[in-house]
Amino acid sequence: MSTVVTNPSQTTTADDTLKQKSRSASVVSGGHLVAKALKTEGIDTIFTLCGGHIIDIYDGCVDEGIRIIDVRHEQVAAHAADGYARQTGKLGCVVTTSGPGCTNAMTGIATAFRSETPVLHLGGQGALSQHKMGSLQDLPHVSFMTPITKFAATISSTERVADMISMAARECFSGAPGPSYLEIPRDVLDREIELSAAVLPKAGHYRASTKSVGDPADIEKLADILVNAERPAILFGQQVWTARGHEEAVALLRGLDIPGYFNGASRGLLPPGDPHHFDRTRSQAFVKADVLVIVGTPFDFRMGYGKRINKDVTLVQIDMDYRTVGKNRDISLGLVGDPGAILGAVLQAAGGRIKNDKRQERRKWMAELSKAETVALDKVMPLFRSNSTPIHPYRVAYELNEFLGEDTIYIGDGGDVVTISAQAVRPRNPGQWMDPGALGALGVGTGFAIAAGLADPEKEVLCYYGDGSFGMTAFDMETANRFGVPYLAVIGNNSAMNQIRYGQITKYGEKRGSVGNLLSDVPFSRFAEMLGGYGEEVRDPNQIAAALQRGRESIAKTGRSAVINIWVDPREYAPGTKNQTMYK
Repeated sequence: MSTVVTNPSQTTTADDTLKQKSRSASVVSGGHLVAKALKTEGIDTIFTLCGGHIIDIYDGCVDEGIRIIDVRHEQVAAHAADGYARQTGKLGCVVTTSGPGCTNAMTGIATAFRSETPVLHLGGQGALSQHKMGSLQDLPHVSFMTPITKFAATISSTERVADMISMAARECFSGAPGPSYLEIPRDVLDREIELSAAVLPKAGHYRASTKSVGDPADIEKLADILVNAERPAILFGQQVWTARGHEEAVALLRGLDIPGYFNGASRGLLPPGDPHHFDRTRSQAFVKADVLVIVGTPFDFRMGYGKRINKDVTLVQIDMDYRTVGKNRDISLGLVGDPGAILGAVLQAAGGRIKNDKRQERRKWMAELSKAETVALDKVMPLFRSNSTPIHPYRVAYELNEFLGEDTIYIGDGGDVVTISAQAVRPRNPGQWMDPGALGALGVGTGFAIAAGLADPEKEVLCYYGDGSFGMTAFDMETANRFGVPYLAVIGNNSAMNQIRYGQITKYGEKRGSVGNLLSDVPFSRFAEMLGGYGEEVRDPNQIAAALQRGRESIAKTGRSAVINIWVDPREYAPGTKNQTMYK
């Protein structure tokens, strides 16, 4: 009997194919309607963990040529769907069974919600005929998914399956992107109907452009503000990359000679060393700028709720979500729409209008900031090059940045790990920085790494974990190997949940400060070896670079992920941790 292999977990025998062909082409099941609707939405990959409530979706996906990536934990599946959406710019999709399948995925969906990532979550449910009878894994999924999604509903008829999926997908892209959830009762999913009875929205016929510039008068206002500014600055946030507005963002900086700052996925929009790229003087710019434009990032805890910005500055906010504009902080001008479209329109409106004296003033401003950047780098360089043992975490961050290639996607998964690496790691290109975002969830790294490898198979993927976050989802490294997307896992191991530990020690003293946050010393390099890959323990800072290179070479040779376990000093903390800025 011949066998056709589509991926390591999908096989279709010749006999199965004959059975499928014998089924009337005019009859279709709910699961096959799901797959048809996903294909219409442009979804080519689903992330999932199997369950009896959802298997007909798999059968449909095989027929439609949709790749099925099955993982070991639904949290990883949800993070992978989030990561795949971030990397491709398309709708991500996670499929879970009912009950614990849904609850396990909630952290990943909540991460997508706070990070404004478009993800469609399809979940199983007990049969409608068993409603309120206590069926297997029955839970009120829609009720508890509603607060962490843009749209949540039950599909109550097979005829409406595709229609409801199109509805949920539209909601994912309404305003600022985000996740939607649909539960599908098992009898709705398994039921077969005449194809002619199904509501099947036609691809390309139920969408509207999201590239809105808002009020044209406000475009002119912002152009006037920037033309007349002497010390302008712009901060680009997550939405700029999400909306793929990076080219317009860069063009505006260069066209109007404005210093740019970057957070979240906007890191990498400009390469390090570019004259318009700034990252160590944000506080100074927030205080001294006469015009500050915040694009695609809220005034949340990462921005000190807007309190760190000079109260007298002309403050402009651009966002995809009306509710975000002016939230927590009064502004001078607000624009709602697509970041790239707005920035492109502003550049066009302002083009050629800056007078020479104004351009000279802002170039002096950029020179002032550049000098301050050099001073700031010189100040932190002794930590970057520290030879102390245990290894200083700043040295690890520095070595990681030195190691990055032009096409390395960098993922940060942890507390101080992410904060400290942000002081040093400079992605070389757009889309090559991924982090947990505003929810701050640990455990995102493995799913992100799988997604990045699948979305960009020609790129290298490096995930820097804390030892706490690595322990949460590491077993799905086997999934990465199984699907041919190995990655380099680097662990900053201090045997503690150190970001929280600092606050406890400060508040309660050394003895009580170590309650609930100390972990065992684990040689994680053996984990990679167990899975057939390369592992190495590093205790000498001068061996970090060589160990990273050996990991890279092993991945190329074996096709298996590598783990470099670096023992870092548990007595060192990020500045934000010391100041407890995340709570202020």
